[in-house]
Amino acid sequence: MASGLTKSQFTAALSEAWGLSKKEASEGYDKFVDLVYKEVRGKGELTLPGLGKLVKQNRAARMGRNPATGEQISIPAKTVVKFRLSKAAKEAIL
Repeated sequence: MASGLTKSQFTAALSEAWGLSKKEASEGYDKFVDLVYKEVRGKGELTLPGLGKLVKQNRAARMGRNPATGEQISIPAKTVVKFRLSKAAKEAIL
């Protein structure tokens, strides 16, 4: 499977598309990522119009099974972040 764009490739594409220097595009990208982290951490979700929604969810504790021994184990509750793709993005990609 092919890997995605690296950060430097992504910011180079942004700088070319927006007519900015690579440094300015990288700083803009870093600020965007910080904003996304802050919003999801604080509010529990962030909608990116035309792309999807990042949602923070609580996962309940459950019983699991060790695949090597078959022994039942307790898996503790935890908080996870999920990304829900928008309908428009699904249609554009698929």
